[in-house]
Amino acid sequence: MAASPFVELDVSGHTVKVTNPDKVFFPARGETKLDLAQYFVAVGEGALRGVRERPTVLKRYPNGATEEPFFQKRVPPHRPEWIETVRVTFPSGRHADELCPVDVAHVVWAANLGCIDLNPWAVRRADVDHPDELRVDLDPQPGVAYSEVQAVAATIREVLEEHELVGYPKTSGSRGIHVNVRVEPRWDFLEMRRAALALAREVERRMPGRATSKWWKEERGDTVFIDYNQNARDRTVASAYSVRANAEGRVSCPLTWDEIMEADPGDLTIATVPARFAAVGDPSAAIDDVAFSLQPLLDLAARDERDGLGDEAWPPNFPKAVGEPKRVAPSRAKKKAG
Repeated sequence: MAASPFVELDVSGHTVKVTNPDKVFFPARGETKLDLAQYFVAVGEGALRGVRERPTVLKRYPNGATEEPFFQKRVPPHRPEWIETVRVTFPSGRHADELCPVDVAHVVWAANLGCIDLNPWAVRRADVDHPDELRVDLDPQPGVAYSEVQAVAATIREVLEEHELVGYPKTSGSRGIHVNVRVEPRWDFLEMRRAALALAREVERRMPGRATSKWWKEERGDTVFIDYNQNARDRTVASAYSVRANAEGRVSCPLTWDEIMEADPGDLTIATVPARFAAVGDPSAAIDDVAFSLQPLLDLAARDERDGLGDEAWPPNFPKAVGEPKRVAPSRAKKKAG
């Protein structure tokens, strides 16, 4: 039988066309592009919560999760009239009109473009210069056990609560853990990144040799890297209920703090999460109920600076920042000096 050319889904009052619905996207079990679209319908409320009214980069996997993706920051010119956008400015000064999801239909439309994971900015369209989400991205170095990531996440929670902040954890869908914190949109990206760096350094002090804020890989050792630069302008992290690019279709799944300490990320996939969502709902559903102040972490940053800790390295696509150390790996810097 020939493959169906397309399937139409009724989502949020819109008709969303899924082209090439039988194309296999996740080869481990054979889930298709249509399965991906239907997955996002099933977890729609939770998936929308992670991207609602946020500029969202289109990271497209047209040939499935195990093939190379490409990034598309600007929405395609040929799109349904109901697709909404928001204009953002990049560190280079250039700008783009990006997807701005306002309902589940926008999420499913992105899935039809091959967007397996959703990559929103930490701002909403009402104010694209002041983030409302602090993002903690725990990235274990090669060979580091997942139990170490869980241990660092527990310390993240401890430090956040000591600074009057509530974090909502989720699996990354890969080897890490993400923790999101809703904050008042009063501070700019520079201050958000500064707060994230202070948080990372405090966890590093409490877990020496196990957690690190060091940007250069050669300095990290066998640790869990706390990627403070994910809070810089134009940086994005896979949102809640995103499916990740692996054959099993693992999901970046919100969990309770008790669950994050026990769960096996391999059990949370496109095949299992819809039933979980139907049974228990979204553990991060309350994230928008209270927006917290970033000031306690900024006070921690000020203390670090008084103690002589300056800025850390920025990603390579950013202009050189005031106070930033040399943007070169320490081993290369020593070689040049020699």
